[in-house]
Amino acid sequence: MTAQRDKESDNPTCYHLRLFVAGDEPNSRQAKETLNRLCEAYLKDHYTLEIVDVLEDYRAALENQILVAPTLIIAAPPPPITIIGSLSDTRRVLNALGLPASEEGL
Repeated sequence: MTAQRDKESDNPTCYHLRLFVAGDEPNSRQAKETLNRLCEAYLKDHYTLEIVDVLEDYRAALENQILVAPTLIIAAPPPPITIIGSLSDTRRVLNALGLPASEEGL
């Protein structure tokens, strides 16, 4: 499945995702794995993913007002959306991305 297309153009939507994690903690590891899987299944070649380890870069966490890790910020397309937690609810993540959930993609 490809990224949802803009109604006004033939260019697929480009997603900018920023995932804040706390080292290799179980919830952070699960969030990374889930997000990577969803991006490859639904957004292939139409996303950028930045993973920020708050244990190594606490300033980025402060600047983005991140109090809990893992936290996903969908920075683009606007408006920015924040999801807190391990991202185990893949339907919720896909809904935030504006993508339909399909059984084979989950």
